[in-house]
Amino acid sequence: MSGRPAPRPPAAAGRAAPGAGRTRRVGWKGVFFGLVAVAIVAGVAWALLGSRLLVVRSVQVTGTGPQVSRAQVLAAARIPAGLPLIRVNTAAVAQRVGGIRQVQSAQVSRNWPSTVVISVRLRTPVFAVAVQGGYALVDAYGVDVRDSARRPPRLPLLRLTAGAAATGGAAGLSSLRPAARAGAAVLRELPRRIARRVAAVSAPTPSEVSLQLANGAVIVWGDSSRAAEKARELTLLMRTHARRYDVSAPGTAVTQGLGAP
Repeated sequence: MSGRPAPRPPAAAGRAAPGAGRTRRVGWKGVFFGLVAVAIVAGVAWALLGSRLLVVRSVQVTGTGPQVSRAQVLAAARIPAGLPLIRVNTAAVAQRVGGIRQVQSAQVSRNWPSTVVISVRLRTPVFAVAVQGGYALVDAYGVDVRDSARRPPRLPLLRLTAGAAATGGAAGLSSLRPAARAGAAVLRELPRRIARRVAAVSAPTPSEVSLQLANGAVIVWGDSSRAAEKARELTLLMRTHARRYDVSAPGTAVTQGLGAP
C-alpha cells in the first residue's frame, strides 16, 4: 500500500558497527603514548645512572681556612670521580666532612651537570684552656679547635674547677663543654665594650657564671635568664668603678668595693 514505509535494507555483511573505528584509534593512541612515556623514563634513568654525561667531574669546596685545607675536606668526603651525580649521598658526605675536628658544620649539594659543592663552616676559638704544655683553644661548644703553646691575648681564659680534667685529650675536654657553652652564652649577651675586657670566665655550673675583667674586677652573672636586664644593669653599675658587680638577680644588683681603675 502507498501509505506503508518501505522496508530498510539489511546491513551489509562485515560492516563495522558505528564507533568501532574510533575505539580502535583511541586504543592505539593509548598504547603509543604509554610506550613514549616508558621510553622517556628509560632515557632519563640511563642519563642519570648509566650515561657518562651526568657524572662527578669536579668537587667545589668553600669556607676552608688555614686550619682546614681543601685536600682535607676532599679526603674526608670520599667522592670518586665518575660517580653518577644522582648517586652522591649528600647527607653521608656532609656527615663525613663534619667529622673533621675543626669543622662545625658542612652542607653538600649537587650542581648539575657534573659538580658537587661542599660548603664548610669552621669552628672559631672562643676560650683558651690551660692544659699540659700550653693551651687548648676551644669554641663555644667546648670543642678543642687547636692547641697553642701560648695563650692568644684576645681569648679569655676558661677556668676549670678543681677535679676537672685538663689534659687536652678528648676525654678531658669533654668535661668542660657545659662550662664553655654557658660562658660563651654570657659573652654574647654582654655589651661589646665590656666583652672585650673579659680576661677569664668561670662556670662551675651553667647557673654560676662569673667573669673577671682585665682590671681584676669580677662580674657575677649567674644563669642565662633575663640576660638583657642583666646587661643593662651592669652597664649602669660599672660607672661606679667597683671591684665586684653582682647582677645575678636583676632588680637587686649590688656592687662591692670601689676604686677599680
